[in-house]
Amino acid sequence: MSERLAEVGRRIATIRQLGAVVNAMRGIAAARAQQSRARLPAIRAYSLTAAHAVAQARRLDAGREAGAGYTSRGKPGLIVFGAEQGFAGAFVEQALNAAAADFATSRVFLVGSRTAALAAERGLAFGWSTGLPSGVGALADTAATIVDAVYDYLSEAGAVTLSVVYPMWRTGRGTEMVRRSLLPLDVSAISTDASGSPPLTNLPPAELEARLAQEYIFAELCEAAVEAFAAENEARAATMAAAKTNIDGRLTALEADERRTRQSEITAEVVELASGARFRGLAGR
Repeated sequence: MSERLAEVGRRIATIRQLGAVVNAMRGIAAARAQQSRARLPAIRAYSLTAAHAVAQARRLDAGREAGAGYTSRGKPGLIVFGAEQGFAGAFVEQALNAAAADFATSRVFLVGSRTAALAAERGLAFGWSTGLPSGVGALADTAATIVDAVYDYLSEAGAVTLSVVYPMWRTGRGTEMVRRSLLPLDVSAISTDASGSPPLTNLPPAELEARLAQEYIFAELCEAAVEAFAAENEARAATMAAAKTNIDGRLTALEADERRTRQSEITAEVVELASGARFRGLAGR
């Protein structure tokens, strides 16, 4: 019986250690998600500023139609933000499921090592991939790397359309996949003051707009990277919370088993002592 009690005790100790690890992972994920959300307002303001700049630059070349020159000479470009690590439930698969139909018709840029590995397992062909950093502070560098890869492709494929797919965490609803068009750049919804003087520049209008458009795309990819980073960590925190609930339930069951085993052991000892006393009493007669 004592061996059984020792085994239950070892299992309880193991479950408690696992619970500590799960709590630590949940805390880290929650902190990273909070850090990401704190940066989103500034990134969105930066993106809006870049869009305003593009709209102002178009005033200098009002005769040129926005989006002119876009052709279907190359495959459309699609940037897909997924998961960097596991332990996030079904989150890893959501990005691939949202973009599954695009792999055959688009040049796919995958962001997230775990998602890229899953795409390879499924036999989905993608043209380029990179990982997500472990800290939110390095996401701007990741966005810059993606911009470089995308523009390298555009220099070969010509003026093709470009879109981005990324996860966004919705409180109470979980992950939602968002798809946005990046090229051709549409800033028609951005209001600009047409009454003032046009901006002064030393660059040809077309070149100025192209450079500002690249800045705008960088800002949009920064936002997508931060949203994806936050969503992955929110999903991981939720998964770890569910795991903690299961661990607590298992621990409660093991502790009850330990009490029953100890009680059985005590009962057996009492019975043994009582039997011994009775035997000695009978032997003394």
